[in-house]
Amino acid sequence: MIAALIFYMFAGLAVAAGVMVISARNPVHSVLFLILAFFNAAGLFLLLGAEFLAMVLVVVYVGAVAVLFLFVVMMLDINFLKLREGVAQYLPIGAVIGLVLVVELGVIFGGWAFAPDVEALIRAPAPAADQITNTEALGRLLYTDYAYLFQASGLILLVAMVGSILLTHRRRPGVRKQVIADQIARTAKNSVEIVKVPTGGGI
Repeated sequence: MIAALIFYMFAGLAVAAGVMVISARNPVHSVLFLILAFFNAAGLFLLLGAEFLAMVLVVVYVGAVAVLFLFVVMMLDINFLKLREGVAQYLPIGAVIGLVLVVELGVIFGGWAFAPDVEALIRAPAPAADQITNTEALGRLLYTDYAYLFQASGLILLVAMVGSILLTHRRRPGVRKQVIADQIARTAKNSVEIVKVPTGGGI
C-alpha cells in the first residue's frame, strides 16, 4: 500500500513536471521543472531496486542540465530585471517544490530506516554472488567481461570531445577570433599612439 502511494506520488509529479517543461514560457523555469522530473524518475528507479540507474540519472542528467542552464543564461537574451521582479511572486511555488523534494528524500531514506526487516538485513551475512546488488553486478560485468569495450567507448568519447574543441576553435573567413598570445605580446610602443593636437584646432 505504501509502495503504491509512493509510486503514484513520484509518477504524478514526474508527469506534472514534464507538462510544465513544455508549457512554461520562461526557459529557466523549464530547466528547473526538467530537474524536478529527473528527480522523480530517479525515485521511480529506486522503487524498482535499480539504485545505480537512479544515481546515474541524478549525477549525469542533472549535472548536464546544470551546464545546459548556464548555456541558456549565456546565449539567450534574458531580461534579469523582469526575473528579479517576479522572485516574490514565484517564491511560494519554489518553496513548495523544494518541500516536495525534501519530502521525497525523507520518504526514501525513512522507508529504508523504518523498514520491518532492516535489522535482519544489517545482521545478515555477505550475500552470494547471485544475490549482489545491481550496482556491484554492473561493475563486475563492465570491468571484467567488457573491460576492453568499456575502454574503447571512453576513447570514442575522448575523440568526440577533442573533435568538438577543434571545430569550435577553427578559423573561418569573416569571423574575428581572439588570440591571447598576440594580446599578451603587445607593448605600449605598438599599441599606444600619442597625437599632438594644436590648440584651438579641434580633433
